[in-house]
Amino acid sequence: MTRLFQRFPSLRPYSLVFLSLAVLVTFLLLPLLIMLLYSFAQRGTYGGLKPIEDLGQYFRSFDWISNYVRSLEPIYLEIYFRSLWMATVTTVLCLLIGYPMAYFISIRIKPSLKNTMLTLVVIPFWTSFLIRTYAWIIILRSEGLINNALMALGIIQSPIETLLYSEFAVTLGLVYGELPFMILPLYASIEKLDLSLLEAAGDLGSNPFWTFLKVTVPLTMPGIAAGIVLVFIPTIGAFITPDLLGGAKSILVGNLIQNQFVIARDKPFGSAICFGLTAFVLMLLFLYARYTTRKEKAVFA
Repeated sequence: MTRLFQRFPSLRPYSLVFLSLAVLVTFLLLPLLIMLLYSFAQRGTYGGLKPIEDLGQYFRSFDWISNYVRSLEPIYLEIYFRSLWMATVTTVLCLLIGYPMAYFISIRIKPSLKNTMLTLVVIPFWTSFLIRTYAWIIILRSEGLINNALMALGIIQSPIETLLYSEFAVTLGLVYGELPFMILPLYASIEKLDLSLLEAAGDLGSNPFWTFLKVTVPLTMPGIAAGIVLVFIPTIGAFITPDLLGGAKSILVGNLIQNQFVIARDKPFGSAICFGLTAFVLMLLFLYARYTTRKEKAVFA
């Protein structure tokens, strides 16, 4: 490598890029390629892969896309739509909760306390996500903190059984886990906001509501878009929270993929579902990249 840099000095600045590319290819692209090849195979009788005796006949019979065709069956489409709905609800709730918090930290609080508030936002990251999810089981179960408190206050006479193992519990756990990923990009965007523009809007006769809607929201839209991406994408593929808090009735696409690999031992079908989800996420990232590019062109035009 040293001789190569001596012979081609212009390559020296790109040495770190080569190292990064090597890491990405080894630990990201190569496993994805293996999974892609798995998605075109068939499950063996006892798990694993079914041997292909005639490769030409295998492709002519379209068996290589049978896993993708199977992934579009109604029973799986219901899981996809449920996952999409849960991810959308979680993202909207995180935005509705996170925007006022980020605005308060950025605009209303004293500068000396901002770092303290941001530390409180990221404190949950100091504990394992699995442990935090188990904590919600203790809080929401029949003998948990909420039911005991409500019964002690005389509000209810018997425990509420629907708190745990329901879509409510899953949504609560997802919002709790993903909320910091919404607050942080919103804070970074609101922190850059020019407050003189808000004052100018007020001087021109705009009330606080329309000032927020017409000035604050458009100027902080990059932070909103980044927060939506950071929350929506992990949520749509989540499997720990639905598995622990939702039970069998709240299975999402992440649980479906996990079950195919761990329980059903159908790696080809699990890989096909995984790549379908990956294609959907890449489409969202592409739309986000186009949006940010257009915003940058509009700013510098």
